[in-house]
Amino acid sequence: MEVVSRSEERLPADSVPSPTVLAFFLPQFHPIPENDRWWGDGFTDWRSVALARPRFRGHQQPHVPADLGFYDLRVPEVRQRQAEMAEAAGIGGFVWYHYWFGGRRLLERPFDEVRRSGEPRFPYLLCWANEPWTRAWDGKTGVTLMDQIYSPDDDVAHGRWLAEVFADQRYVRLEGRPVFLVYRASELPDPKRTTDIWRQEATRAGVGEPLIFRVESAAGEMGDPRPLGFDAAVEFAPAWAELGRPLRRSRPWFWARRLGLTEPAFGKLRVYPYEYLMSRMSQRHSPAYPRFPGVTPRWDNTARRPETGTVFTGSTPRLYGQWLADALTRSRAMSGPSLVFVNAWNEWGEGNHLEPDEIHGLAYLDATRTAVNGGAYEHT
Repeated sequence: MEVVSRSEERLPADSVPSPTVLAFFLPQFHPIPENDRWWGDGFTDWRSVALARPRFRGHQQPHVPADLGFYDLRVPEVRQRQAEMAEAAGIGGFVWYHYWFGGRRLLERPFDEVRRSGEPRFPYLLCWANEPWTRAWDGKTGVTLMDQIYSPDDDVAHGRWLAEVFADQRYVRLEGRPVFLVYRASELPDPKRTTDIWRQEATRAGVGEPLIFRVESAAGEMGDPRPLGFDAAVEFAPAWAELGRPLRRSRPWFWARRLGLTEPAFGKLRVYPYEYLMSRMSQRHSPAYPRFPGVTPRWDNTARRPETGTVFTGSTPRLYGQWLADALTRSRAMSGPSLVFVNAWNEWGEGNHLEPDEIHGLAYLDATRTAVNGGAYEHT
């Protein structure tokens, strides 16, 4: 594994701890003109986060940020503090979501400022969130606000822009090759053409042939990615396709509902125990193709979808630490460089974050550091 240290020079591959933990990073927390038009002036995901309310007994909402507050990612000091906290927890880099729509980018300002300024000096890579921009943010998936446009010319333009990013000394590389993720590879009309063009453009620019990974973000993203031009897959937690029926919708639940003995919220919400998610994903068989493990500290997207969201109850820093430790063990068993992906650093609207909140403080970050260092997190 070759990543970049806080200094300007890369460390030799054999001097970097392995496996390396990478955390997905959402750049949404700042206003943009498009969001102002679509959701109202000054909109960011913080609005949904602050308005969230408990939907059933014991439901922990809202998630209120602690150390960093309701931050604005346009502020350099915020980005610096995030990098310092992540590095202290043993995280090796951020996976920034990247929004590209036929050459038009959204939510680009924080990332562009990081590139231009050279700060923070913390490793990163990109994940192309190539879904159409819809009202899914607030549950209205049928309303498209900005569609994706695919073409060979756009693949070239995108590849040339990516090559410029890959040249950054902070960009995460494996064995000298920059790593790039695609969130929905199944959306690409000709993925082999697209990935070939990206590799050609990066090679022509002299930044090295990239390793391109498909994110297993949905049922349609499963299976061997190599025939599509991808080098490997990234496990994405929660793995929705493998969860089955929510436990709250078991046969006893339906009888209790008929008798009026259960809470109405469970009629539309999908509720699972966090330990059930851990068990299902930890016991998955290793596929015949290369796939890097993924975990999530918690998940609850009722801030965005209060009536139809999905909630994993009972997450604790200790349970998350156990799952991360297991993922690190599985990653070490792979041949070649080893990575583990955490979903996510700051997905507050999905209740899915390592950043400290008022209930748990730094505990999830402490559990991350403990797992990376090979220990067992003993606190709840």
